[in-house]
Amino acid sequence: MLERRVEDFINMEKVIEEFEAVTKDAGRVQIETLRRILEDNSEAEYLQSLGLNGRTDPQSFKNCVPLVTHKDLEPYINRMIDGDLSSILTSNPITTMSLSSGTTQGKPKEFPITSGKALSFIYSSKQFKTKGGLAAGTATTNLFRDSRYIQEMQALKSQCCSPEEVIFGPDFHQSLYCHLLSGLIFCDEVQLVSSTFAHSIVHAFRTFEQLWEDLVADIRDGVLTDRVTVPSLRNAMSKILKPDPDLANIIKTKIMGLSNWYGLIPELFPNAKYVYGIMTGSMEPYLKKLRHYAGDLPLLTSDYGSSEGWIATNVNPTLPPESALYTVLPQIGYFEFIPQNNVDSSFIGVDPEPVGLTQVKIGEEYEIVITTPAGLYRYRLGDVVKIMGFYNSTPQLKFVRRSNLLLTINIDKNTEKDLQLAVEEASKLLAEEKLEVVDYTSYVDVSQDPGHYVIIWEISGESSEEVLGECCNCLDKSFVDAGYTSSRKVNGIGALELRVVRRGTFQKILEHYIGLGSAVSQFKTPRCVGSNNAKVLQILNENVVNKYISSAFNN
Repeated sequence: MLERRVEDFINMEKVIEEFEAVTKDAGRVQIETLRRILEDNSEAEYLQSLGLNGRTDPQSFKNCVPLVTHKDLEPYINRMIDGDLSSILTSNPITTMSLSSGTTQGKPKEFPITSGKALSFIYSSKQFKTKGGLAAGTATTNLFRDSRYIQEMQALKSQCCSPEEVIFGPDFHQSLYCHLLSGLIFCDEVQLVSSTFAHSIVHAFRTFEQLWEDLVADIRDGVLTDRVTVPSLRNAMSKILKPDPDLANIIKTKIMGLSNWYGLIPELFPNAKYVYGIMTGSMEPYLKKLRHYAGDLPLLTSDYGSSEGWIATNVNPTLPPESALYTVLPQIGYFEFIPQNNVDSSFIGVDPEPVGLTQVKIGEEYEIVITTPAGLYRYRLGDVVKIMGFYNSTPQLKFVRRSNLLLTINIDKNTEKDLQLAVEEASKLLAEEKLEVVDYTSYVDVSQDPGHYVIIWEISGESSEEVLGECCNCLDKSFVDAGYTSSRKVNGIGALELRVVRRGTFQKILEHYIGLGSAVSQFKTPRCVGSNNAKVLQILNENVVNKYISSAFNN
């Protein structure tokens, strides 16, 4: 079975032919997709309670079925988790639950197929059984544990160079070390470097900077470091790690010849063709560092999906990630779009009426609503996208932001993208000192009146008080939202505060989420920490080393 050809799994000509067909008649395909979903799940308690009475047309569906969020569906999901085997959201039983968002679905994509190994920084958290006997795990965990995924990767001749035990290892730090070591052992065979998110790749090579001497020593002596203690990892690595002084010397020479680690990836892996992962949206802040490591290697951003469902494909992955457009797949689910432009639902109390897939307008922003075969009906995904054009009759979109506001105190409204742009502008001052922002987050402090923004940075070294004070002022000035600037001028919002935390603080936040069951492959740094996230706020506050108050709006 594992020796079958790639054509047995993926007929690329047929994939392209079907893609062209469904995108040319997206309106009809959407009607058929909705009909199929509703007919297949006609026995579901949820749908029967809404009075559809067998109707499957879009207008009846919209009239009967309300827009929902995860909170609305929690009572139904909890019943399934607790062992209720009746047809609750779907006609057929649900066997697996995905716990978090942000992963591709392992579907055929138009990206270069290589015949070498992949250095893939992927990690599987534990699957566990719910009280009702369902297998539960993160989306990537469910994918990596699927036998079909392993078969298809082997058929594509794109095996991960790390042993399977490394992917499923119980300790993230030890698995990461073994991933890096495996990559070095097979350095001439590695043809792509990847992870689910860009953050994981950057984190891996930041770790490499700290541990490279240990890795080289392991290869030279053929003995695994004592830092790896998990028996399954030690046993798996012993099968591929042999003494190789020549390789160790080559790697050391290459590293010593680098300038500030620029081009590290192609230097270590001379046959690598590209770096692959999700690089848009909340991953964009890591692109600068990723490009530094990648040198001249192209960065290929993957498709647009989530645990809730696959949404769109990147038909031109050779474009820079910042320019990536995602083409919606009309056969994968039923899509609606809530217009966002010139609408302030916090004041009028209701959202505008959603429009269909083929009714969206170029240049407008919308929140995505998705209906899937897996029991989500008119589910608000929370992503806001901008329509950039059409591929045949299906829209091409660009991720803009999450729908919920990130930073707001009164009439100000600053999103994740606004924060990213402010940090990028202020960090230019650090770059003059050859320093960089390792990671960042924020929160709103309303413990005193007026409330103010708190921006938290971890930086790569020591900077002067003067420069960091200038960075603080620059952050304050870089939020150009009219509500923010007008409120600052009249002291309706207090002076922005920049807090610098110790090196390793964001690593502690990552470890906190891993302890809660998150998979490293799916981790995203929270860009705004809510008041209900007491543990993360505690980690941040305990590691503050300096505070700066903006004087940008002082008279």
